Amino acid sequence: MPEEEVKDQIRSLAEKMESLEESVRMVSGPYSQLLEYLERFQRISSSYFRLIDLYQRYGEISPDLLMPGVKDHISREIVKILFERDGQNITQITEKLKGKRGSASRRIVRERLKALREMGVVVEKGSERSKEYWLSEGYVKKWYDLLGLGPGADKKTGD
Repeated sequence: MPEEEVKDQIRSLAEKMESLEESVRMVSGPYSQLLEYLERFQRISSSYFRLIDLYQRYGEISPDLLMPGVKDHISREIVKILFERDGQNITQITEKLKGKRGSASRRIVRERLKALREMGVVVEKGSERSKEYWLSEGYVKKWYDLLGLGPGADKKTGD
């Protein structure tokens, strides 16, 4: 075979290889997308079953699951109130607590917030005269980790 013919055949084979590679890329695209969807579905269903398990074991899914040592109902309600809306002052928290329990005093709320702050559940922001209370980032992260939700869940799968 003359050298020119061999070169033509090699060129032809290279073009066919490029065409084949392009076809494989086009065909594999939807499969990789499908794999991403399946991984996302698996993450969601895993979180769902985790929620069902928590509900079955404790009878409710509540942020106070992270505070098993706190038997105080008022402190547990304060945490729930802050989960509903973060960044409230003592007056706002007391009013919401009155709505849930029927009675509450600013003094008791202040004491419970101090205890929750010492436990690392709540952080205080603002000046001496105008304080707001927020759930600590660490506590919120623990809550999301308990549920298997949030940013930590995506990082586990590499998203």
